[in-house]
Amino acid sequence: MSKRGIGAELRRLEDARLLTGHGCYSDDFTLPNQARSVVLRSPHPHARIVSIDTARAAKMPGVLLILTGADVATDGLRPVPHIPTAMSPPDIALYNLDGSELLLERPMILATETVRHVGEAVAFIVAETVAEAKDAAEAIEVVYEPLKPISDIAVDARVGNPPATRAGFAEAEHVVRLETHVQRVTGVPMEPRAALGVYDPASGRYTLHAGGGAVVRPKKELAIILGIEPEMVRVIAKEVGGNFGTRNYLYPEFVLVAWAAKKIGRPVKWNCERGEAFLSDYAGRDLTVEVELALSSDGQFHGLHSTNTSNVGAYTASYIPLTKGTQLMTSLYRMPAVARARAVLSNTVCTAPYRSAGRPETMFVIERLIDMAAREIGMDRVELRRRNLITTLPHRNAFGITYDSGDYVGTLDHALQLADWNGYAERQKQSAARGLKRGLGLGGYVESQSGAPLERAEVTVRGDGTVEVVIGTLSSGQGHATSFAQLVEEWLGIPAGDVIIETSDSDRVSVGGGSHSGRSMRQAGTTIDKASRGIIAKGTRLAAEQLEASEADIAFADGRFTVKGTDRSVGLVELAAKHGSISDAGDVNSRVGSYPYGWHVCEVEIDPDTGVVRIDRYTTVDDVGRAVNPLILHGQTHGGIAQGAGQALMEHVVYDNGQLVTGSFMDYAMPHADDFPSFVTALSEVPSTTHPLGFRGGGEGGITPALGVIVNAVVDALAEYGVSHVEMPCTPERVWRAIRAAQS
Repeated sequence: MSKRGIGAELRRLEDARLLTGHGCYSDDFTLPNQARSVVLRSPHPHARIVSIDTARAAKMPGVLLILTGADVATDGLRPVPHIPTAMSPPDIALYNLDGSELLLERPMILATETVRHVGEAVAFIVAETVAEAKDAAEAIEVVYEPLKPISDIAVDARVGNPPATRAGFAEAEHVVRLETHVQRVTGVPMEPRAALGVYDPASGRYTLHAGGGAVVRPKKELAIILGIEPEMVRVIAKEVGGNFGTRNYLYPEFVLVAWAAKKIGRPVKWNCERGEAFLSDYAGRDLTVEVELALSSDGQFHGLHSTNTSNVGAYTASYIPLTKGTQLMTSLYRMPAVARARAVLSNTVCTAPYRSAGRPETMFVIERLIDMAAREIGMDRVELRRRNLITTLPHRNAFGITYDSGDYVGTLDHALQLADWNGYAERQKQSAARGLKRGLGLGGYVESQSGAPLERAEVTVRGDGTVEVVIGTLSSGQGHATSFAQLVEEWLGIPAGDVIIETSDSDRVSVGGGSHSGRSMRQAGTTIDKASRGIIAKGTRLAAEQLEASEADIAFADGRFTVKGTDRSVGLVELAAKHGSISDAGDVNSRVGSYPYGWHVCEVEIDPDTGVVRIDRYTTVDDVGRAVNPLILHGQTHGGIAQGAGQALMEHVVYDNGQLVTGSFMDYAMPHADDFPSFVTALSEVPSTTHPLGFRGGGEGGITPALGVIVNAVVDALAEYGVSHVEMPCTPERVWRAIRAAQS
């Protein structure tokens, strides 16, 4: 291993540039003579558009263009081409019990006949300034006819092994039940969405500048909506100020700026305001679960039966959270299981994959059930988990998912040791002396990583000593510019600081699935490795010629080709300087998954007089297969914990009769740095047997078990009152009410 290659804790190479203001986020794209735009949004959750009168608005100062659904129909624009189902194996497929097709409801970029949620785009106003566009938007007269709420069932499937589960329940001595709702949250990225559209009449090409999750996918989808060939679209996305999955989609505004740019012959820019983001950003979670766990008095799990109902919102953007969560409901434990997976439409903004899509919800459910079961049968909660842990891998779970490799018992032991589990009683006494209730929570998880199967890396070694890697992932803070460069240093021996990662331009990136489902490092590793091997093979031929030796006698290490047994050598960069750049490409079509796993331990202190919960200690052990950059992985874990804690304790998107109540940070609470202690995080490295380099993703482990672990700790702190469960978010009011209800 080179000093700064795989396994090195290299500080992020991109940070100096970003921290000194040299990044380029979506709002930083600016072109001469650009117009500005705003979106007029529906105030109704469900209504028929009777009429739209734009005559007065169109005559107002500075107004250049007003577009409505009528213009969408006239120009023949197509719906946003969401594909809600999983892209490929290894994820399971959901089939409706009645044999019908899964429901497919796709939005138009502007509502044409009806609006289906508050905040849906109704008109697009382009003007010289934002203020003028806003004034014109207020002058547009829209007549709505309110309609009844929708509640269509989009998916109604059953998966698992019903006969084995029925038999298990028949043998069980105890059945523990839980009905819970994992509440809706929103991604609230630091950078709200923005887009700049350009049309070139000479070439007939559109260019979209907009950050998201990729550049290839939005290029294709924009072309589909406009009814043109993909080659007529270029997408540029540089820095992305937070994503978490909810920004992986092509939003209507991205199409609107490009479409409008052609109509007015000028670039058109749109910026999302934070209030708009709450209204129109795709949301996450929102799963209702009714579940039963059957077990014997000696703690053996006999079966799991669950009904999972996902609120997918007004359109069918994604069934992936429902699919991925359901297929892993048994987590790290041995048991038969059956689950009914249902998706229901509602007059709310769509839900979509949000960091670790679907898995935090179902890990929360199983870990809460196990704590409840331990209390019911009077068994230690750690021992109950041990008795049912999977110990032989690979393992095929009840839903047909095969876990690749791992050491579930060893990581549990490591987590308990790091957390000083045995020293908890003394810390509990110290908290009690201060009038506080202390709770201890434990939870494990398994996570599935698949995503878009195709990826390509084009690697070029230049004579000036630099290496360019063109690849179709897109970083939104994961540190690709550093960790991908470490792969190059590991395999080609060229310093990571001399590696240029190009992901931003669809004219350069020909193939790529973007960043989601923990795919970036897994796919980048495979493709960059293949390309590096090709470059070494080409370099070996050139080196053999220059050193007058046979190719079989040439060895490559640390960036140099050497004739074995001699001191004669030539560098890879030297060969590139003499013969021209040396390039190769690596492609992958991955249809297998990897399954990260781990254990988290949390301790909380609760003030029983106010219900305020404070996280006092948080410890993690997460297996990533093989760590490319442990420092970045620890940072990813820290961020995931914070997101999980936000949902467990405070975040909640609330609608009242279709109207968004939590439309600003006045009503939508977010965690702050001072809400947390210093985390203790450790990595496990059991190589994945389904990846040629042993890699698993490491960006979602922090959040996947956090909901269950934190709520387990909260309920443990309240056990002396007889509290058996607290719904999320565990706000001070909910905790206080749980205490008072138990006391009464």
